[in-house]
Amino acid sequence: MIRVVVADDQQEVRDGLAMMLSAEADIDLVGLAADGTEAVDLARADRPDVIVMDIRMPGIDGIEATRRITEEHHDDPDAVTAVLVITTFDADENLYGALQAGASGFMLKQAAPAGLAEAVRAVADGGAWIDPTVTPKVIDRLRDSTPVDAAGRPTLENLSKREIEVLRLMADAPTNTDLASMLYVSESTIKTHISRLLMKTGSHDRAQLVALAYRSGLVRP
Repeated sequence: MIRVVVADDQQEVRDGLAMMLSAEADIDLVGLAADGTEAVDLARADRPDVIVMDIRMPGIDGIEATRRITEEHHDDPDAVTAVLVITTFDADENLYGALQAGASGFMLKQAAPAGLAEAVRAVADGGAWIDPTVTPKVIDRLRDSTPVDAAGRPTLENLSKREIEVLRLMADAPTNTDLASMLYVSESTIKTHISRLLMKTGSHDRAQLVALAYRSGLVRP
C-alpha cells in the first residue's frame, strides 16, 4: 500500500483529490491537510510515502512545506516522503521553486482525474513525474537557472549534502543497488535522490548528472 497525504487549502479540491485516491486499491489515504503547517506535521507524525501538495496555501505555503519535508530526515535518509506538487501551471510560476525545494514531480490540477494515481505511484517508487504538456518548458527553465561560478562552471549550492554525496558516487557509475549498499539505504531511496537531482539540475538522464559532477569540479578525472 502507498500511504498518501493530501494538502490543499480548498476543501472541495482536497475532498475531490482524496476521493480519487481512495478509489485505488493500492493507495491508503492517511491524512488531509488544509495548509503547509499541517502537511509538515503529518509528514513528521505519519511518515507517508507521498504528499500531494498544493502550492498556494495560507501560512507556510507549498514550497516551504516541501523544503521542510524533504530536508526533515537527513539523519534518517531511508524515511523519505516524496512530494507531488499539483497546481495550475499558468497561474503559478512558483512551481519551479517547489521543484528546487525537492519535489519529486508536479502535475496540472485539470489532469488529476486521469493521471493522479499514476503520478503518485511513480513518485512513491522513487521516480519523477512531470506533466507531459509542460515538460520541455520546465527542463529548459531549470537548465537555464543552474547556478554557475565566476569561471562559468555549474555549482551545486542548491543541493543537499546527501544529494551531493549521491552525485559524487554516481561518477564511478555504480548501479542503484551499489549506491544503496554504499549509503546503507534502500534502492527506493536512491531512486528518490536521483529524481531530485534530475529536477534540481535540469538534467535529462543519469549521464548528464555524471557530466555535471565533473564539470562542477566535484569529481576530477
